[in-house]
Amino acid sequence: MLFTTNWLAKQFPTNQGGIQENITIKQVTTDSRAKGEGLLFVPLVGENFDGHEFVKQAIDNGACAIIWDESKHLPDDILPNLPIYFVKDTLSALQDLASAYRTEIDPIVIGITGSNGKTTTKDLTSAVVKTTYRTHATKGNFNNHIGLPLTILSMDRNTEALIVEMGMSNFQEIDLLTRIARPDVAIITNIGESHIEFLGSREGIAKAKLEIVNGLDEDGVLIIDGDEPLLREKHINQKKIACGFGAENDYKISEVKIHTTGTEFTLSDGMTYQVPLFGKHHTKNAVFALAIGKLLNIHAEKSKQALQNLELTGMRFELLKGINDVSIINDAYNASATSMKAAIEVVKQMNGFEEKVLVLGDILELGDRAREFHESVAEVIEAPITVLFTYGVHAEWIQAAVQAKSLNLKYTHFASKEDLVQALNPYLTKHSLILFKASRGLKFEEMIEAITTDEN
Repeated sequence: MLFTTNWLAKQFPTNQGGIQENITIKQVTTDSRAKGEGLLFVPLVGENFDGHEFVKQAIDNGACAIIWDESKHLPDDILPNLPIYFVKDTLSALQDLASAYRTEIDPIVIGITGSNGKTTTKDLTSAVVKTTYRTHATKGNFNNHIGLPLTILSMDRNTEALIVEMGMSNFQEIDLLTRIARPDVAIITNIGESHIEFLGSREGIAKAKLEIVNGLDEDGVLIIDGDEPLLREKHINQKKIACGFGAENDYKISEVKIHTTGTEFTLSDGMTYQVPLFGKHHTKNAVFALAIGKLLNIHAEKSKQALQNLELTGMRFELLKGINDVSIINDAYNASATSMKAAIEVVKQMNGFEEKVLVLGDILELGDRAREFHESVAEVIEAPITVLFTYGVHAEWIQAAVQAKSLNLKYTHFASKEDLVQALNPYLTKHSLILFKASRGLKFEEMIEAITTDEN
């Protein structure tokens, strides 16, 4: 149970129907196709749709209460005893409901934002926190003005810790999310180039990410990438914890080693940790989680074991096996120039392969600086990389920049995924490692599926 129709009536006093029957609400949905018992249906309005038009479908699928825009006509055949709550705007009502439910349950709230690494940091933090607390975390990409409220409204009443991702593409978006979730601890993983098309500069991106502080309690804590001057030098009223490689960090990372099973690193406390992730950049994400663990008084050994046994959200540096036992890295969920270069650095450091193949695609939402950032990826493409295949409108700039370096590697740009997959055939052996990296819109999973086995 989440709450009852009586509790809802306190949040939305203009209502009709069988409110006093105190019906139990078990799930909140904005999708009229969702099926279940005890559904509260919240119809949203978009540019090309109006959820109010599907209210009968929602009722047929188990909706036992409705939030309704008071300006919309209510169908005459709606049962008179169905609890209906009238509001001026259903999206605002969804957000207000999430905020009220967060207050009602009052868990420890951890909010995570950043240009890269949000989901990985969420997975790492969840792994650590759930060793000691009943934990609820963002699933999938439910990290926007609709997804975050639904994440909050899907937590059990006995939840002790809530971990939410906060995504954005423009100013004021994180501000809205942080005021709904009101985190006790906030993490900014880094400042990259994602959404620079809308925010103008890295300084603009930092300003947008720092909006997370607006919902942070005065006694709250902000955990940051301490190697990023745009974050380190920003004054805030709350306590700040810095994590990184520089000597001035509160959590200083050293002795990073990459193995076939993941990455090992040592912290300034002398303890060594392992994560089943590949790359120096992931050690910071792990340290954010360790810092959370310490703040929540979780035993260090529990945190260490949690990191080792991590389960990741899919398509984020997944190591897969493909046809003829070829090793495949699926890092195709999203991309920025920073994360693409980091992934390539990892591939360069992984031992035991004769061929190291990069399959790179477009990095989206870079605006006027798209060429600059794509060409910057070429800076890290060198031996032991042996093959570069690119696909997309902008990825050809990566290949052209590599070609200008006159390196001894094979490079080809493809106009079709089918041709690219065909070109991979000679490299489908146990001696090859293939990295797939691009923005989500390129749908690189289609190529990955073509060369992987059913075992994955």
